[in-house]
Amino acid sequence: MKQVLPKLKKYSKSINRVLLFIAAIIIISNLLPREGKFRFEFKKSEPWRYETLIAPFDFRIYKTDLELKAESDSILSHFRPYFSKDSLVYPTVVENITKSIIANRKLLENRYPFLTYDSFIMDSINATISTVLKPIYTKGIVQIPDEYINQASDLEFKLIEKNLAELYSAREFYSSRDAYKRAVEEIDRLLSYKGFEYDNMDGFVSDLKIDEYIVANIQINIERTNEEKEDQLKNMALTEGIVLSGQKVIDKGELVDNVALKKLISYKKEYESRIGTMSEYNIIYAGQILVTFVLTMSLFLFLLFYRKDVFRNLKHVTFLLLMIVTVIALAYLSFKIEDIPIWVIPFTILPLIVRTFMDSRLAFFFYVVAILLASFFSDKSFEFIFLQIPAGIASIFTLYKMARRSQIVRSALAIFATYSIFYTGLTLIQEGNIESLNYETYIYFAINALLILMVHPLIYVFEKIFDFLSDVTLVELSDTNHPLLRQLAENAPGTFQHSIQVGNLAQEAAYKIGANPLLIRAGAMYHDIGKSVNPYYFTENQTTGINPHQNMDYEDSAKIVIDHIEGGVKIAQKHNLPTQIIDFITTHQGTTKTRYFYNSFINENPDVEPNEKNFTYPGPTPFTKETAILMMADSIEAASRSLKEYTDEAIENLVEKIVSVQMQEGQFQNAPITFREVNKVKAVFKEKLKNIYHARVSYPDIKK
Repeated sequence: MKQVLPKLKKYSKSINRVLLFIAAIIIISNLLPREGKFRFEFKKSEPWRYETLIAPFDFRIYKTDLELKAESDSILSHFRPYFSKDSLVYPTVVENITKSIIANRKLLENRYPFLTYDSFIMDSINATISTVLKPIYTKGIVQIPDEYINQASDLEFKLIEKNLAELYSAREFYSSRDAYKRAVEEIDRLLSYKGFEYDNMDGFVSDLKIDEYIVANIQINIERTNEEKEDQLKNMALTEGIVLSGQKVIDKGELVDNVALKKLISYKKEYESRIGTMSEYNIIYAGQILVTFVLTMSLFLFLLFYRKDVFRNLKHVTFLLLMIVTVIALAYLSFKIEDIPIWVIPFTILPLIVRTFMDSRLAFFFYVVAILLASFFSDKSFEFIFLQIPAGIASIFTLYKMARRSQIVRSALAIFATYSIFYTGLTLIQEGNIESLNYETYIYFAINALLILMVHPLIYVFEKIFDFLSDVTLVELSDTNHPLLRQLAENAPGTFQHSIQVGNLAQEAAYKIGANPLLIRAGAMYHDIGKSVNPYYFTENQTTGINPHQNMDYEDSAKIVIDHIEGGVKIAQKHNLPTQIIDFITTHQGTTKTRYFYNSFINENPDVEPNEKNFTYPGPTPFTKETAILMMADSIEAASRSLKEYTDEAIENLVEKIVSVQMQEGQFQNAPITFREVNKVKAVFKEKLKNIYHARVSYPDIKK
């Protein structure tokens, strides 16, 4: 056990890396659909490209969606809704009318003073109204629902009475309007017959407000109607005919017409539905694990052999695998939810984000693997891959360097155009006519492009979680209006100008050897930020001619100068600068010595052995191309200010001497920079310094 634990600790990163890939394989394999893929692809009006297809089992021929839609429309058009008659409506109406007449007694007396108001007359009026309404409600007042209002006069329905449903026409019953009209006419006639002859009989009947008591007692029975409607639709036959085992489905080269298309679609449905037994399920699952394993291992080997820097970083490996798993999860979501077409899933977010933080080759390789896995969720795998690959290429080309947010919009437009062009071209090739284009697909492409705009906030999130540094952030950090740089310019203006000049030199060198110019410029702007703590102890900020080091011990002076590294790190951490920028602060002096104070100490104390640690920067030495370039640029720019003459020879000798000393001291041993690249960097520095310090023409004075 004691021997196992040290080994586990030693190989913990490798073990964790393998576990990450195993976890990705398991997650992706469990997300892939288990239905099994139908191995034939076919289209209407195209010849059958495969061998003659013989039915291996019996299967029914399913009707097409259009046929089912027409049949269901026919069922619904001939469907008769169910109505019920409410026997309690009439007595309730009569009771309410009686209450209304009693309540409106004063109104009737005031309007009709000739009416001798007594109980006999009122009872007679009340009885008349009840007598008139009874046959009306006995026959029935029907209320037609809004969905049937257009066919109200011709509507037929089934009326439920005593648990029996008989067919009636709406014309056999009163409508609310006809019932009111009939009631008014009969009340007027009966009151006149009983001797109620007045000058304003119509007004009297109107004041009785009969219309308020005309309530439909025959209404639709929604529950029964829906039940019967669903039953009829459920009983609708979904198939028409059968293909027996051993019968021919289609011959090789035969054109896929409507009949053949229905057979093939039916065979595909039956085939996929039969992949449901546990043994078949396990076989499919094993196949999916095998495919996922091979594709994931290709990613593993790609990182191992071509991107070892990423492979060694567990955070970066986690990020890449998380991106692929997320893409597959989105494809799974569209597969499970019918309302989310697979074309709206923004798969190109993967190469956009990976390209932002890493390189184009890595982004494209991971994208291709993700698309191959996601194609299992598409009914048309070939078409899916054919459209997705060009879209991924377009996304990478349009986002070579994401230094501005507008580039995301440009990428989204390019992706939309690529999808549209390749979809149009593929459809024209396959169908041979423009009418076959599905214009809804273009809407899906537009939604896809809009979702691409999510890249920018996602980049910020991934930067914080996985310690990445995007070009957008680097541009923002390099802005001289950044609060920290404004503070440096105010407290240490000489150091600020030095940082700008170092950035100019280093950036040009980075372009020359293929390093990251934005990163190196941002690093240059902050590499001496620690000098803002004690700015006057550094020569470039001593504008008054007073040098505080003159009255100090060389060791104390060296300590103050060396401490600008530690002070810079503290300032950077306080202001949440990225670790990649802090690396420039810690490495720009490497493990070199404060040569001026070290040499001065030896010259004045020849018999004393100096403590080299007191004169040596803490390091570490540069470990990237960018930090190595910055170390060279920093020393050369500072030394160039002390040249007595700025001749080409003096500048070349200065550059050669400084870089040679740094290489002799082993400052670049941990940096992946070659001798050839160092020579290119030196050539850039020489050319830039010559341009900066070139001779200028003196302007003559005006002679009086």
